[in-house]
Amino acid sequence: MRADAARNLDAVLLTGARLLAQDPGTTMAAIAAEAGVDRRTVYRRFANREALLSAVYAAKLDASEAVLDAARLTEAPVAIALHGYVESIIPVSRRWPLGIRRMMKEDREADQRAEAQRERLEAFLRRAAREGLIRQDLPPGWARALLGSMIDNMAHVFVDIEPGPAADLVVASFLHGVG
Repeated sequence: MRADAARNLDAVLLTGARLLAQDPGTTMAAIAAEAGVDRRTVYRRFANREALLSAVYAAKLDASEAVLDAARLTEAPVAIALHGYVESIIPVSRRWPLGIRRMMKEDREADQRAEAQRERLEAFLRRAAREGLIRQDLPPGWARALLGSMIDNMAHVFVDIEPGPAADLVVASFLHGVG
């Protein structure tokens, strides 16, 4: 792919993710205009909004997978792996703001990939519980849901906090509470 074509594709995907997160009814023409490309450029690459959504989901899942791999959830000490994961996933969430729940409704393949990633995180959190860093008596999925909410808030509400300090705050709050 030529460099300008790659830049255009990246601009369309990022703009599509941002605009569709704000308004699921955003048109392809609006995405093209905001991305600074011709509408025909978008339609050459994506037949319709669903195809664009699938590409956005794939890009977000690819980025999330890379974060899970880099965090070394099965090898690194739990606190270090947790911090690495949180610090790296916040920018991914900011870059690709389209929510996972939307993916699950729209794209079966994306849903399967997201489920595999959730299971990796669940396995890590079970390890954290076995090693005594989080409570073992929590309802299934609670720790992952709480962590996900904290990350989401840090990524989209507290946008002025850089990923490193944001991860410090999320991990401290997650492991020790706010009391």
